[in-house]
Amino acid sequence: MSDALSARDVTVVIPCHNEAGALPGVLAAMPYGYRVIVVDNACTDDTAAVARAAGATVVTEPVPGYGSAVEAGVRAADTALVAVLDGDGSMDAAELPCLLGEFDPTVDMVVGRRRPVRASAWPWHARLGNLLIAALLRRQHGLPVHDIAAMRVTRRDRLIALGPLHPRSGYPLALLIRAGAAGWRIVERDISYRPRTHGVSKVSGSVRGTVRAVADFWSVR
Repeated sequence: MSDALSARDVTVVIPCHNEAGALPGVLAAMPYGYRVIVVDNACTDDTAAVARAAGATVVTEPVPGYGSAVEAGVRAADTALVAVLDGDGSMDAAELPCLLGEFDPTVDMVVGRRRPVRASAWPWHARLGNLLIAALLRRQHGLPVHDIAAMRVTRRDRLIALGPLHPRSGYPLALLIRAGAAGWRIVERDISYRPRTHGVSKVSGSVRGTVRAVADFWSVR
């Protein structure tokens, strides 16, 4: 890792809504030395208890929404870098060092470009929506990305300086657009993408969920 950064400089924020089944595997894969904040986002299951049992810090965010949960975790962190990934097991926390290795003094954010390990990992409707949004980001905003930053590592001070973003599923898109406007240097790196290990995705698990997420995306244009 360059720029004199180490695991001590990273807090991993995991926004969760009812992920008690998948969370143990996510936390077990976490690289040694990283601080972990699990955000209990209006959970009605044992997510918080599972996180505490694994040694993670738990922050409660009662306002439902991915963006609300992420921003609560970022506020609670106190490290130079903040990483974000989902708590459903679809992304491998063990790949975080690969993203961190892309940092140098000129880089503000490293984002993961999801590469499905098999077709069922990413339903066609979710992949199509992602392709359309990524094309918009490249064409209208000049951002060198092919995904919507589902897993990412960001400099915390620069992230906070952007101000409040979208409270729901539109958060990653709002982040990329605002970061591009602020002149951030963004680097994209491939990451593996797997089917979630428990339950059904709130976004890609149904056409309705994907349509709702895309509607959130369009609301932040």
